[in-house]
Amino acid sequence: MNSFIGGDFLLTTEAARRLYHEHAEGMPIFDYHCHLNPAEIYENKQFSDIGEAWLAGDHYKWRVMRANAVPEEYVTGSASFHDKFNRFAEVMPGLIGNPIYHWSHLELKRFFGIDELLNEKTADMVWETANSKLQSPEGAARALIQESNVRALCTTDDPVDDLHYHRMLAKEEGFDTRVLPTFRPEKALNIVDPNYPAYLQKLGAASGVYICTIDDVRQALAQRMDYFAGAGCRLSDHSFGSPDFTVWDEGAAEEAVRKALAGEPLLDCEVAAYQSVMMDFLGEQYCDHGWAMQLHMGAVRNLNHKLYRTFGADAGGDSIGDTVSADSIGALLGRLADRDKLPKTILYTLNAADNDKLAAMAGCFQDAAAAGKIQFGSAWWFNDHYDGMTAQLKSLASIGVLSRFVGMLTDSRSFLSYPRHEYFRRILCEVIGGWIDKGMAPADFDGIGRIVEDICFNNVWNYIGLE
Repeated sequence: MNSFIGGDFLLTTEAARRLYHEHAEGMPIFDYHCHLNPAEIYENKQFSDIGEAWLAGDHYKWRVMRANAVPEEYVTGSASFHDKFNRFAEVMPGLIGNPIYHWSHLELKRFFGIDELLNEKTADMVWETANSKLQSPEGAARALIQESNVRALCTTDDPVDDLHYHRMLAKEEGFDTRVLPTFRPEKALNIVDPNYPAYLQKLGAASGVYICTIDDVRQALAQRMDYFAGAGCRLSDHSFGSPDFTVWDEGAAEEAVRKALAGEPLLDCEVAAYQSVMMDFLGEQYCDHGWAMQLHMGAVRNLNHKLYRTFGADAGGDSIGDTVSADSIGALLGRLADRDKLPKTILYTLNAADNDKLAAMAGCFQDAAAAGKIQFGSAWWFNDHYDGMTAQLKSLASIGVLSRFVGMLTDSRSFLSYPRHEYFRRILCEVIGGWIDKGMAPADFDGIGRIVEDICFNNVWNYIGLE
């Protein structure tokens, strides 16, 4: 059976088709939030096979395999990638409605020219066809990035990282994609983590600061931000469940650091105070550096404690958490705005119930410093499917200004994930094209086409400040 992914996949109106084919399709990609390994980019990683490329670190696929009672040996265990791939192929026909079904077939089509649906019967053909490219120079990491027309990408990096590979890539000739670091001080903010004291030792060693007070933490992070800026960093990134930024107490924040370093239990108010004080400091620093601040919110991590103990983080045990407090996020943004130190900020939620809330909150803090300064970010993680993307776009359009939107990102560890940008662009054009078809927007294909192009690439390129 031929794949259902044709040229007009997801495009049901003539307006949608025009917008996509004439405006969205050819735009380059700026993947401003991903989890690609910069070492693998620099070393131009060559994958052994499609099993490794697809299944080595993809917790999305691990979850659906476990849901189909695939033994862990074939998910993350010792089975060969060939055997793991075959088990995934057996699962694929039952994934109708899951974005993995769309993404996987888009990837097979775009990178390997495969039109057949993946299943138990076609697994051998897909394996051989995909591997013939992956084992060639055209299937190496850099080639896959360039084939996808990626103008720039931003990895996700800890403050203690030396950014060696970013610096080496910046000197490379013949590889035009810019690879920039993103400052993610998550471990420095997770003060309840038992590993927090050990992490501060690493942070101190990287920064040359002996850390025993909250001022020391701030000094160390400030030193590392300067270091990251020197390597081209343009964004920060933070992940919170349901943070409380309403508690402002410098003394409680200082006490939190003392207790954490001494191995003493912390009160909830001390944790909140520490994170509030630190985020205020970091936000001000981001503003001074001209960086954008990303806040990913609403995830609850490692719900399956057994899975976490066995495999660690990012093994497929995370879920959608409670909704985010408007008072909490508003308190953080408000304090920074009061001091004229509010950086460009992108707000993401894992809980779609927050969509309208974050779209509305973004509008409260816009100013003349930058168009679309505060963004309601793209549908994230469990929301980056057809309905989730559609809902995010409609919330943003209804409450904010869609034309200023900074668009899609992969949030992926896979070099084969760039068709997700195509997926988003098709949905974007389907939404706007539907409005044109219903008479809710004018059939101004030049003007609206420019808006589509801006959302696909131009807005984020200008927002991040690349030249």
